Amino acid sequence: MTARLALSHAGSSAFNQPDAMPERNRPWGFTLVQPQTYEITFAGQAGSALLNEFDDCEVTVGPGTTTLRAELPDQAALLGLVERITSFRLEVVDVHLVAPPPGL
Repeated sequence: MTARLALSHAGSSAFNQPDAMPERNRPWGFTLVQPQTYEITFAGQAGSALLNEFDDCEVTVGPGTTTLRAELPDQAALLGLVERITSFRLEVVDVHLVAPPPGL
């Protein structure tokens, strides 16, 4: 599993060896960010042309809605996916984090 870093303190340069010190003792102000799976539902049924635009997501077309499911590395990627959806003038009706399976 790959860990990513997210800075919470601007200008920090503590990317050198993030695992060298236990997190509780890290003065640099960053935390490890794990990829998360999200589901984003928008109004309407996506046609084949629109489905091609989201070929990097698992897509479920339901009655009156379309749901995209994707594992995303961080919140910036989540916002990017929401922006892609809204760039097609689609109405986002739900965004939620999918809980990981028990034991992970």
